[in-house]
Amino acid sequence: MTAVDKSDGTVGKALAVLDQIASYGRPVRFAELLGDSPLPKATLYRFVQTLTNQGMLQYDVERQTYAPGLRLVRLAHSAWAQASLAPVARPHIDALSHETGETVHLAQLDHAQVLYVDKRNARDPVEMFSQAGKVGPAYCTGVGKAMLAHLPEPELTTVLAQQSWHQFTPATHGSPESLRAELAEIRATGISFDREEHEIGIICVSAPILNSQNRPLGALSVTGTTRRTNLDALAQLGPRLQQAARAIARDAESWVFPQSAAPHTMSQGERPYVRSDA
Repeated sequence: MTAVDKSDGTVGKALAVLDQIASYGRPVRFAELLGDSPLPKATLYRFVQTLTNQGMLQYDVERQTYAPGLRLVRLAHSAWAQASLAPVARPHIDALSHETGETVHLAQLDHAQVLYVDKRNARDPVEMFSQAGKVGPAYCTGVGKAMLAHLPEPELTTVLAQQSWHQFTPATHGSPESLRAELAEIRATGISFDREEHEIGIICVSAPILNSQNRPLGALSVTGTTRRTNLDALAQLGPRLQQAARAIARDAESWVFPQSAAPHTMSQGERPYVRSDA
């Protein structure tokens, strides 16, 4: 369960319960929820009932399970439309997907991790981890490294300290020191690569979307598989990817984003991302 600042009071605890239920990725029974929660049974039950009454959770009487409710879905859709790059970037990633025929991702930094905010599948789709709405690691993905490379040094140090450094594949960076040399290269070239660092057989080229202060608003990537392409071929798409990133950044200048465009820091006790199936 996500750590709650004491100053957040009842609202913070209720939101932590929502986070916990959403984290299962499936409907969950109260007994399982209670087993994973630091809250007393009576307190947890009161929060769950209130959230259900308000439509933030839905209760399946037959299965006796709780899941995110339709009101939460409506709020999430509204936030998605107003706070992410997705509406601004949509025509650009559509064009990029059509031209390349490969998978195109749009991502932003959130809590020092990568949040995939939009995706276009390849003409010949391949199963991979990334999906719009999913959170992934920043230190071993093309989009994550593209954004990390353009963070101011104090923020970069903080964000690197919050990475899990889990060894997903033999190519995964295992420490901040090994990643920093690559980040310097990314800053110099303006593109980054995923060299099968998160998933075996999945490679990509990525470019950051930078605002007028040279801060990362997000990143774009073109992703393929080692079965049908290679890093040299993807590198040829670098200039087109950078062109699309600059166009999105230009269009974003007239779009109002919240201050959270910069990466958040994790609260004490919050765990860094590790893929559940790893």
